[in-house]
Amino acid sequence: MIIFIRQILFNIAFYGATTIFCFVLTPAMLLPRPIFIIGLNSYFKSVHLIEKYVLGLDFEVRGKENIPASGSFIVAAKHYSAYETMKLHLLFYDPAIIMKKELSRIPLWGWLAMKAKMIFIDRGSREIALNSIVAGAKRVEAEGRPLVIFPQGTRVAIDDTPERKPYKGGIIRMYEATNQPILPLAMNSGLFWKKNAFFKKPGKVIFEILPPIPPGLSGADALAQLQNVLETKSNELVAIGLKDMAS
Repeated sequence: MIIFIRQILFNIAFYGATTIFCFVLTPAMLLPRPIFIIGLNSYFKSVHLIEKYVLGLDFEVRGKENIPASGSFIVAAKHYSAYETMKLHLLFYDPAIIMKKELSRIPLWGWLAMKAKMIFIDRGSREIALNSIVAGAKRVEAEGRPLVIFPQGTRVAIDDTPERKPYKGGIIRMYEATNQPILPLAMNSGLFWKKNAFFKKPGKVIFEILPPIPPGLSGADALAQLQNVLETKSNELVAIGLKDMAS
């Protein structure tokens, strides 16, 4: 019963805070972009506090030393749920996240995402989607910002394999077009916050930023290396999370 009450309280606090910030940040779109980004980061910090103190769900970050000191780079992240999408601005400064174009049409939220200069892709056809990814990647590279992509192209379950949810070619098109390093981001968030799940579990999500895959490799080699390290480490983190939950 207590768990159910915490879930209800969380949803009230989460959607309430999201609504308030949407209305507060909308006029802030007229301000210089750096000030707007401060406001956006405040929203994500507020969400984290709600998760921590209402749900009992926190996170830790490992491998911060692997983040390049300057310049643009590509972050290739596992994608289990909405949880990690709300942490990307806390892990990296002012990231550009690749997302489907339909999200830009959501009132208020979509406008804020456009002000944050996300990359919206048109998935009408594979070639159109790939071209929009490459164009967006080149823009973000020129801005010196990190670019985040979910290489499997969709949310996955913790027991999904690359055979079931394969890694797609969009990240390699970006890698080859921009000649940037790929920073794999492993995690175990799917243990605590599953896709479209009402009930979230308390605990501690682990994010681990892995050593970068250097530019200059063939597309096939880079993709194989990315899949190997990201799957191996994410599975390790899931195992750690399961052990902690059982203890």
